[in-house]
Amino acid sequence: MQKILLITPPLTQLNTPYPATAYLKGFLKSIDYNIFQADLGIELILKVFSKEGLIKVFLESERYTQNFTSSQKRMFRLKDSYIATVDSVIKFLQGKDSTLSNRICFGDFLPEGARFENLEEVDWAFGNLGITDKAKYFATLYLEDLADFIRETISPFFEFSRYAEKIALSATSFEPLETALNSKINLIDKFLISLLKSKIAESKPTVIGFSVPFPGNLYGALVCAKFVKENYPEIKTVFGGGYANTELREISEPKFFNYFDFLTLDDGERPFQNLLEFLENKRPKTMLKRTFCLENSEVKFYDGSLDSEVAHSEIGTPDYSNLQLDSYISIFEILNPMHRLWSDGRWNKLTISHGCYWKKCSFCDVNLDYIGRYENTTSKILVDRIESLVENTGQTGFHFVDEAASPNALKELALEILKRNISISWWTNIRFEKAFSKDLCKLLAASGCIAVSGGLEVASDRLLKLIEKGVTVEQVANVTAAFTEARIMVHAYLMYGFPTQTEQETIDSLERVRQLFEAGIVHSAYWHRFSLTAHSPIGKNPEKYQVKITGPKKGKFAWNDLTHNDPNGCSHEKFSQGLSKALYNFMNGLGFEENLQTWFEFKIPKPKVNLNLIENSISSAESQPNHNKLLIVWLGSLPEIEFYTVKNSKRTFEKGKLTFAQNTTTFELKFSKEVSIWLYELLKKIQPSSANKIYFKVLKDTFPSTTNFVFDNFLESDSWFTLKSNGLLLI
Repeated sequence: MQKILLITPPLTQLNTPYPATAYLKGFLKSIDYNIFQADLGIELILKVFSKEGLIKVFLESERYTQNFTSSQKRMFRLKDSYIATVDSVIKFLQGKDSTLSNRICFGDFLPEGARFENLEEVDWAFGNLGITDKAKYFATLYLEDLADFIRETISPFFEFSRYAEKIALSATSFEPLETALNSKINLIDKFLISLLKSKIAESKPTVIGFSVPFPGNLYGALVCAKFVKENYPEIKTVFGGGYANTELREISEPKFFNYFDFLTLDDGERPFQNLLEFLENKRPKTMLKRTFCLENSEVKFYDGSLDSEVAHSEIGTPDYSNLQLDSYISIFEILNPMHRLWSDGRWNKLTISHGCYWKKCSFCDVNLDYIGRYENTTSKILVDRIESLVENTGQTGFHFVDEAASPNALKELALEILKRNISISWWTNIRFEKAFSKDLCKLLAASGCIAVSGGLEVASDRLLKLIEKGVTVEQVANVTAAFTEARIMVHAYLMYGFPTQTEQETIDSLERVRQLFEAGIVHSAYWHRFSLTAHSPIGKNPEKYQVKITGPKKGKFAWNDLTHNDPNGCSHEKFSQGLSKALYNFMNGLGFEENLQTWFEFKIPKPKVNLNLIENSISSAESQPNHNKLLIVWLGSLPEIEFYTVKNSKRTFEKGKLTFAQNTTTFELKFSKEVSIWLYELLKKIQPSSANKIYFKVLKDTFPSTTNFVFDNFLESDSWFTLKSNGLLLI
């Protein structure tokens, strides 16, 4: 049986492993394959940013001293200080030496390069508190200075979260990549190869699989594969991942297969399994699944396998063994709260569902399998995986990396988490669906949800309709308000430059975004320039969106990103800097009173948006209806119940008192004895730990009405609203 080494090549995230190899390992282990995995991204960073690594970096850079800029000269003069401090800084960013934060913040411990020159906002951002965060920010600037120095001297491709991305973007020709691969090897590549060599020696693989999620991982994968082919020709190399799935679906370049024996598309579980069976002479090549290879100097595609896809419920739990989980570093790149989640802290990555349940957005690759094939799993299986990962990794933070998690799937997930009484923190991507009611958001928060991100995109109802987003600006305002009320952070993906978008619409979109931030219902956002891809509805049918595709011509290698002409739109690129500048201020609570013209160096049209649009949208939101089909959930603890009598001149009344002790408050409710008993028994049945699912109709049908107090009276009472504000949910 084959021995497999799965590799994530540099570079992606530094704070947590990319999950593809862990998913594939979990599946292949379940069918008894011997799997070893490695994240060469974090290992490369740790090798470069070490005392030994920096000694070699500065020694190598000496040959370039005559061309140094003033900033590079300063850093070179401080090389001894960098070499002396780097191990301590890395240890601090790994969370292994928090006591260093005071020296970083208040001493002259760190040598400072160009990245430290503009720090006016730091004291304002962190104040007198947040010493650890401030130190983490300074330590990140320190590493970025070093990364800049490396890129500008010994390795022009080097960056923190990507490697040679520039020559991998829109690479219709393989020639630039091959030229780089055949150039004199640089120090960073030598470090990478030494790491790969040690992994091969340790795992002794017969097959090496490279998972390449982004363009910034492609060059690193090729460097590794080249070394394997030159030194271990008996080892089979396999290429897969997000980059292949979007960019290489029509590859015909034979030269690529000098480095890789096979390339597989879409989900890797079944293609990789079939490929291993082929290598073990258990199936013919014609029965491979979505696999390219070279045959007689010609690229061939085989997809004759009759095996179905591995169901999302059967892919198993990601297996993070072999990865150096305690060695990842948490960096603090920019003062954006949502970007902080992406780069800071160790997150176990899971998917709730495969694909997107909406799959209509015109700019999205809805025609590809990773979005177009929607498949769910049960909340029980998902929480089983969560508990297994907590046990195996020791980490309770989860990032659900769905294209868009559906409201119903999240509801069931939250109920199962609460039923098992497990404590985790999680965040995910959503669509701003109206189904995210205030009570559903409170349920998600109770289960550990700390943040959501969703697409507001162009923030224009006309363009949202053209995109087929299925939301309106008013709807987004109501949903983000519901999440905010539940104390869940909201990040909005923003887009400018969509086909036919006018200058007026761009400025009106900015005004709506300003109002969302001023209302405090969006906390983080990022502007993306519209990008046209070959597999999107726009790429397939550009005439419908009044654009003309202008290139590039198909080559033998990658093909996905397209250029286009938008004759009915404005000159979009000129808005980039102003939009970013405005957004930066809004995220920091500044500039709400400024005229939008302030952010631009050219004349812009005045916004034609009601200044109270977002405020009115929120205030006009309909309250949750008391519908018979709504599920009732009680998030609080069970109250103490006691009975007493009340006498007046004519009769004696039996009363009940329920005393509720919550985490932050205690309150009492008093009813008749019958209603008290009814409510107490009901609350037992509707706790998440209960196996029951009780709907509003049951509440209504079982209420012990009397002549003087009927169910409608109960719904209008202060007691009902007290319960609703303290954990009684209708979802």
